[in-house]
Formats: sequence, C-alpha cells, structure tokens
Amino acid sequence: MSTMYFIREILRFLFYLDIILVMSDPNDEEIMYTAFAGARRIAAGNRDSILSQIKQYTDSSDDRVLIFEDVSGKQVDFDFSGSLDDVLERARARSPKSGPGRPKLGVVGREISLLPRHWDWLEDQPNGISAAIRRLVDEARKREPGAQRARRLRDGIARFMWSMGGDLPHFEEATRALYGEADAPLESLIDAWPEDVREHILRLVAEVKRLEEL
Repeated sequence: MSTMYFIREILRFLFYLDIILVMSDPNDEEIMYTAFAGARRIAAGNRDSILSQIKQYTDSSDDRVLIFEDVSGKQVDFDFSGSLDDVLERARARSPKSGPGRPKLGVVGREISLLPRHWDWLEDQPNGISAAIRRLVDEARKREPGAQRARRLRDGIARFMWSMGGDLPHFEEATRALYGEADAPLESLIDAWPEDVREHILRLVAEVKRLEEL
C-alpha cells in the first residue's frame, strides 16, 4: 500500500479521536477569555488582561465570577487571593496536565491506539513517531483550518449556553438553532436573554460563520 494511504488513514484516525494538539504551536492564536458576574460581562481579553480586570472587580465585590475560554466554552478557575502580582504569578506557573512529554516546551503526552501497520509505518519515518504524528496533524490542520475551528467554536458556544442559559427561555430550541436544527433563528430565540450573554453568543456565532467561509 502507498505512503499516502497510510497518511490518510492515520489522519482520519487522529481526527476521529479528536486528537489535534499534540504539541503547542507558537503560531497558534492566544487563548481569549470572557468573565461574567451573574449575567453581566465584567472582563474580556487574554489571560493576563482578564485577571487584572477581575482582580480589580473582586477586590471591591463579593459577587461570584465565572470565567470562560471563548473558543472551548469551558469554565476555568484562578486563585485571586493576594496581590495582582501573586495572581499573575500563580497563573503563569500553571503547567500542562501531568504525564509524558516536555511541558516546558509545550509538549504534552497523551495515549493513542493504532493498529500494528500504523505503528510500523510511523516507526519508519525520520525523526521518530512523535515528530511524524505532529507533522501529519499540522498538515491536516492547514488543509481544513476554517471548518475544523468553526466546529470547535460552535461546540464551545453550546457549552457556554448550557452554563449561562440553561434556565433561560427557549434554551433547548436555541441550542438546536445553533446547530441549524430549529425552525426559528438563534437571534430571535435568545432575544430575551440578558444583554451581555446574548451579545457574547452572537459575537462568537459571527466568528463561526466567518470561519466556515474560509
């Protein structure tokens, strides 16, 4: 069988498992965050920026603050005790998940399962198995960056909606509309939602549409 056959088969396997980031790429976009106190947006930006904004807010308020990664929609937590310098130092000291790899270089080890023929092919590649997989993943990301990123962002919006809008009117139908599975448009279904929550969702949806057109 040809080399390209194995490349295509391995790439399909990796994408099926959703294994995309094996090594951090210095050219990847910076992670952006948005923070809410109740339904009010109080901070948005990169990590250091939002930590500074939130620290200033929490020093004068006891409101509970929820922080979300914009793309993944995942809720994240930081320790705001002490000074702003303390907060930033702790955040910068965070390391990737424990396990094999070289975390200081952004390399994180994860387990994958391949058939013997896949391992045989990878072992014959120059610079080792890990380098070969990273190269294959990077090539695949370059071929379909827009559609792949749009899918991830849409899933992230769904996570955010679940966290912030689970008890709001038309939540279930709005989630279906996000994936194009509802009769009514998403904008009309979330029209009665808190302004900052609604604007955050629609801003991200606009980015999904932009990525899908790439």
